[in-house]
Amino acid sequence: MKYSAEQQHEETPPSNSTKHSSTKRARFEHDFPDRDPRSANWNVLDDSLAENQRWSTWPELEKLMRGPLPYPPFIIEDAGAVDTDLGVLKTGKEADVFLVERATESRRALLAAKRYRPAEQRLFHRSAAYTEGRSVRRSRDARAIKNSSSYGRELEAARWANAEWESLRMAHEHGIAVPYPVQICGTEIMMEFIEDPENPGVAAPRLQGVHPSPACLQGYWEQLVAAMTAFARMGFAHGDLSPYNVLAAGERLVVIDLPQLVDLAGNQQASELLARDCRNLCNWFNARGLEVDHGELLGELLAAAW
Repeated sequence: MKYSAEQQHEETPPSNSTKHSSTKRARFEHDFPDRDPRSANWNVLDDSLAENQRWSTWPELEKLMRGPLPYPPFIIEDAGAVDTDLGVLKTGKEADVFLVERATESRRALLAAKRYRPAEQRLFHRSAAYTEGRSVRRSRDARAIKNSSSYGRELEAARWANAEWESLRMAHEHGIAVPYPVQICGTEIMMEFIEDPENPGVAAPRLQGVHPSPACLQGYWEQLVAAMTAFARMGFAHGDLSPYNVLAAGERLVVIDLPQLVDLAGNQQASELLARDCRNLCNWFNARGLEVDHGELLGELLAAAW
């Protein structure tokens, strides 16, 4: 098993075993010196587990903290499953995505774990343009977020994780191609690992980095228009859609990064954000030889929304 060099610091093949040797533990610590497994509730007190392992958190979660039914075949519900942190897939300004193996003695699955950073470690704070129209139930919490207190900053991190979780669930239930949301635990979202079908175990590349044939390019365009139209019919825009937030798994596209999903009715800047999504994608397709018009696309999406 492997994953691409740009998605990790050094190749670290996953093991079929749920226990790692001291050599592998040392290698993990050497490769990721700034990574503290305990920050993600890794069980370092159990002698049977390595420092980059924990017991599966699935059994302790409530129903709404798990993905929608029916569960896909790769879901492992066994309470005896072990999660092994295999390293970084993607580093972001507010959250990092890790490759995690969830395994029992007879089954294993690769998952992507998106972990929102604590407030003091985040390098970027989402614009208020995305949150316009969203409500906070408790007035105490709303004041804390507005005043940017330490409590308010922690609430904000949890708020973005919960927003992405709800967006993933909703999109999946409406048939939009997004990673299946496996579970949410605190500020960690575990989801389907989207791999390159030609390279099992390697993450699918972002759309920005691929060079499809003319026939494949047309298929990509149709998939993205269908996804954006489905969002619009639900009353939403992605709000940050670009070739960097779309994975190309062979001929299939998967939309990612959904915490900022914008309410088209409740956000006064929604039309502007939707127009930016249209420009971002149309510019990429036009640069690769497929003539598309962002104004025409925007009109179609607004018509679908209203």
